[in-house]
Amino acid sequence: MRLLFAFSLVLITTPLFAQHGSPDSVQNGVAAEPASEQDKDSSGTPAQAHSDSANLPVDPGNFSSQSEIPPSKQSKRILGIMPNFRTVSAGAIPPPTPKQAFKTATQNSFDYSSFISVGITSLWTESSNAHPALGKGASGYWRYYWRGFLDKTDGKYLVTFAFPMVFHEDERYYAMGEGALSKRGIYASSRILITPNYQGHQTVNASELLGRGAAQAISLFYYPSKDRTAGEFAQRYGYALGSDALTNMFREFWPDIAVHVLHRHP
Repeated sequence: MRLLFAFSLVLITTPLFAQHGSPDSVQNGVAAEPASEQDKDSSGTPAQAHSDSANLPVDPGNFSSQSEIPPSKQSKRILGIMPNFRTVSAGAIPPPTPKQAFKTATQNSFDYSSFISVGITSLWTESSNAHPALGKGASGYWRYYWRGFLDKTDGKYLVTFAFPMVFHEDERYYAMGEGALSKRGIYASSRILITPNYQGHQTVNASELLGRGAAQAISLFYYPSKDRTAGEFAQRYGYALGSDALTNMFREFWPDIAVHVLHRHP
């Protein structure tokens, strides 16, 4: 339900903020104001606010330079509820340490919104009788709930922490923040297939692809035997990848939606 709501917001609001531009263009307009008297040096010419080197484009592969980390334009929560801990603005940001990756996986897994989200999806699957063997009513709802929570939790730890440590991949979402909407949408959805490694080079996102597959393989041990077919496995695996792709799209466009539609700081 959360993903359907997010995708609807993206589709509805895209034409609106396309006319206004990105939040970066607003910031650039402010930065272009004439220099004040305090910004002028003794010769009467405007003083530069940054060094010449600061105006050069940042090399996303140069992880050794930690002094040029741009301030993040991404909030830690979307709409004040949805966790956004994995999203960062593009720039020369060092790869996460194992401790940081574990912390991010834990934050996403045990955030209060995760319990609410699982509660909603469990209510939906129980009411639609997705797995008849799990039953109905309060007892059936609980069987759906703990399985759904385990699905999400082991998937987050495998994709965000375990496999990235093995393959040396950075599973954070690097938002573009500007450019054509179609290009940003394609970029966001393709991050489930492509991700930077620790050297900053784009590579196949093995952590996502194998992590989601491993999570679904684990689920075979606690779902009813009738639901352990290849078809069910493929369906749940495809749903998990599609959910991550839609979530990335919402992460990408959330600052635009916040500024130009909700008229608030993202």
